[in-house]
Amino acid sequence: MVLGVLFVIAYALGRLGKLIRLPAIPIYMLVGLLASPHTGFFPLNFDSADIELIAIFGLILLLFNLGLEFDQDEFFGNAGRLLISGGTYIVLNMGVGFLFGEFVGWGTREALIIAGMVGTSSSAIITKMLIELGRLANNETPAILGATVIGDVFIAVYLAIVSVVLSGRTEFWPVVLQLSIAAAFLVVMFGVARWGGRVVSRFFRTRDDELFTILFFGLALLFAGIGELIGVTDAIGAFLIGLVLGATRFSGKVERISIPLRDVFAAFFFLNFGLALNIAQFGSVAWLVILAIVLTIVLNVVSGELIALFNKMDARAGLNIAAILMNRGEFTLILATLSLAAGLDERLEPFAGLYVLIMAILGPVLAANSEKIGAVLIRPRRRAVPKEHNPVLEEEIALVDAATRGQQSEDSEDDQATREAIDRIVDQAMRQTDDSDTRKQN
Repeated sequence: MVLGVLFVIAYALGRLGKLIRLPAIPIYMLVGLLASPHTGFFPLNFDSADIELIAIFGLILLLFNLGLEFDQDEFFGNAGRLLISGGTYIVLNMGVGFLFGEFVGWGTREALIIAGMVGTSSSAIITKMLIELGRLANNETPAILGATVIGDVFIAVYLAIVSVVLSGRTEFWPVVLQLSIAAAFLVVMFGVARWGGRVVSRFFRTRDDELFTILFFGLALLFAGIGELIGVTDAIGAFLIGLVLGATRFSGKVERISIPLRDVFAAFFFLNFGLALNIAQFGSVAWLVILAIVLTIVLNVVSGELIALFNKMDARAGLNIAAILMNRGEFTLILATLSLAAGLDERLEPFAGLYVLIMAILGPVLAANSEKIGAVLIRPRRRAVPKEHNPVLEEEIALVDAATRGQQSEDSEDDQATREAIDRIVDQAMRQTDDSDTRKQN
């Protein structure tokens, strides 16, 4: 009953959020925060442990759909251009994000998590914003989607590395072994997705939607478990099987059925994260969150302008790119969940919660108004009108200039020739003036 009430409240707040184009993520988190036992605002007690398993399903389906929507043709067809755009964004944001994490002083492993929190965008929010704002046909949209595609690949690699770091192993060879297993798992699954789509499609030959749903949902859970078992986290296992199913001829049907499931289970994930938040802890991380938000805005503006420059677009397009890529959401919360399970600094949870609550609101607002902001801040350059080429006039100017420099003596032959040329020009001009006056009198 309590859970039903919370979802009805989430629906009501979600309707209000749609009016100002807010994504659902901060709405669900806010509802969970209000119902949290730490808040005491909600009249009924609710324990997050009651929906923990369902929240894990939400995490799995979030990454499963991320892999399902991955555009392999775009990635392999334009890898060079995408690597320049997406690589610029990742290197700049993750590099400075890691330095910021070290500045926070919670530890090196925590710094790696903070770098991922502030350095990776939300693919789900970005895609929805492009559709809702009607910008799919804009010139900068391919660059945005390209950066998102590279970001998705990076997330897979990053999660594999994070899983090893969070395992707490310090011996050299065990770490190398685990990294090798993670790398092999990534390569094999990417290979199957690229060249094994037809083979995998044979297992989905059924017209029964119920059995079809049971099969792909079971595969998502199975590979999430495999990922957890071999040490690359359940999230990356779900992402990779989504990548494989996205390469089959049934990808459209899987996506059509899985999106409603993802939305429902993901709501549990965000709600459950909000339930674990404690408003009293926000004060200890508030100034760090403010610094992280300022850093995020600055880095995204710089990287957006660089991406626009690499793709031969103007500064206004760079602002549009920056505003869209600035959106943060589910991946930040996923990292916070993984870090807590690994026993890292507890302040990561309120940091991630407050950061996402603010950025999930600020990001869409900036994205919706980026074109207006660009029109105010960046004026279009006026092109200089080229002067008409007049060789006669240029010769006359050169002669006058030579005569007035005073660099030659008055008795020199060159000076005398220059003066004679000027006299001829003046005499010709006088004749033209007399002829003009005569014609006017006639």
